Amino acid sequence: MRAENVNLNQKKILIVVARFNDMITRSLLVGATDCLRDSGVHDADVQVVWVPGSFEIPVVAAKAARSGKYAAVICLGAVIRGETPHFDFVAGQAASGCMSVALETGLPVIFGVLTTDTIEQALARSGIKGGNKGRDAAQAALEMIKTLDAVAGAQAGVSK
Repeated sequence: MRAENVNLNQKKILIVVARFNDMITRSLLVGATDCLRDSGVHDADVQVVWVPGSFEIPVVAAKAARSGKYAAVICLGAVIRGETPHFDFVAGQAASGCMSVALETGLPVIFGVLTTDTIEQALARSGIKGGNKGRDAAQAALEMIKTLDAVAGAQAGVSK
């Protein structure tokens, strides 16, 4: 499914962005907002909130998903492996937390958190030196909105 086919009328999207590694996360945010704008989402329908790091993303995603105000939550961050096991704790918990929120609420919670071994890999994935995974995350959010709308419509037709 292509995002161009998504009915974006009255659809609000929240983007949660980690401030840690902000040179990378700001570029991911630009990619995500450009994709949404290119797909017909109005700037007024996109809210951006910043959190300290990727570990804090799931709690904001959960609050947003439970609010009923959003059609999707896009989570953007960058966790780069260092010399300590900190990477394993942050990356794994951020991913697990986002997935738990999506499964609990049925809302698309898109994991656009880069998990790389080096800064060069993060730069290559954030649009600074190559493709932009923020754009990819926004595309996934739009496709999931359409898919869930289609499933809800199919369920409504079955219950008649």
